[in-house]
Amino acid sequence: MRIKFAPLHIPLERRLQTVAIIAYVLVLCLGASFSILFSVYSLLYTTYLRWVYLGYLSWILFDLNSCERGGRPVGWVKNWTWWKYIAAYFPIHLVKLPWGELDPKRNYLLCCFPHGMMATGAFISIVTEANDFSKKFPNHKIYMHTLRSNFFFPLLRELILSLGVVSASAQSLDYLLGQPDGGNLTALIIGGAQEASFTKPHQYKLFLRNRKGFVKLSLRNGSPLVPVMSFGETDIMSQVQFEDGSLFKKLQFTVKKYFGFVPIIPVGRGIFQYTFGILPRRKEISVVVGQPIEVKKTENPTQEDIDKLHQEFITKLTELFETQKKNYLKNHENVHLEIV
Repeated sequence: MRIKFAPLHIPLERRLQTVAIIAYVLVLCLGASFSILFSVYSLLYTTYLRWVYLGYLSWILFDLNSCERGGRPVGWVKNWTWWKYIAAYFPIHLVKLPWGELDPKRNYLLCCFPHGMMATGAFISIVTEANDFSKKFPNHKIYMHTLRSNFFFPLLRELILSLGVVSASAQSLDYLLGQPDGGNLTALIIGGAQEASFTKPHQYKLFLRNRKGFVKLSLRNGSPLVPVMSFGETDIMSQVQFEDGSLFKKLQFTVKKYFGFVPIIPVGRGIFQYTFGILPRRKEISVVVGQPIEVKKTENPTQEDIDKLHQEFITKLTELFETQKKNYLKNHENVHLEIV
């Protein structure tokens, strides 16, 4: 097949957006591998750099649990122009509904859906300043949670720590939500890797029915739950689908069980026109922040307490989706949440 190159008249701004998204995908797909290869090269094939890198690896051992204690967000990293070009590529919008302001003396848990293939909308809107998140929520420090295993990779860990990304462990969530003076706003993508493995364009299948750990942590710390819906997140990428019971499907669940992530074969757009690739499609994403759900602190919540708040959360999340979808989705009458 003959490759058709992009027309020369495409504006420079649009080309820079494409470069930015290529870099983003490379970091997501190859960041961990690069960290390992660079470490091996530095330790085995250099002289002076070896000692510097040994010092850095020693520091990592000392600093390994920083991802459980709020990390170390760096303002200038959150404000990199790179993030703004990524946001403009789709584009990604951040929408705060007019329900009022957050209490600066309390900690809040942003519960984000859907995961999609890369959770791009939530990531770019919340932990970077591409959409001026801190201006919409000026009284809180912003965090997001990811797998703890991501913090074992040299160099990559420094990038995500500087963005305010921390471990998704119960210990890490308790640390941020339990701060007595409040002022923390932390985001958790509830569906995780399992939800990502079922991503299909125009579908919103959420893995929430049996996920109640975040509700228990919310009750224990008295932290309100804030539903967040990323409309359009599932449209930017699709994936090769495998039948239940197939060899690759079994491999996906085995890898998830032992390593926490699901291997997938993504399908997106290419760098050149009409070519297959793994770049996300230019589809609009709107990240809508709903009204907080009040939570009364209960240090030892019963199963009944957990189930009651969990059901209330599902109800409010469904209401958010159904009332807002007409503003962001085509053919919205035929699109509904599927909560499993």
